[in-house]
Amino acid sequence: MSICPKNKHSRARRDSHRAHWKMTAPTLVKCSKCGALMMPHRVCKACGSYNKKEIITAE
Repeated sequence: MSICPKNKHSRARRDSHRAHWKMTAPTLVKCSKCGALMMPHRVCKACGSYNKKEIITAE
């Protein structure tokens, strides 16, 4: 049963454990069809294409 901690961890130990929890900026690439910035391996929100093929109709 290792769910409940037996002893209290100090604030320094707790905070040093959380030191590597940092946010990273999302990776953005240019769309091969329209040149807008988009997340890789996803449908472009500007033109609705993926891998130079139109997947959805852009509104």
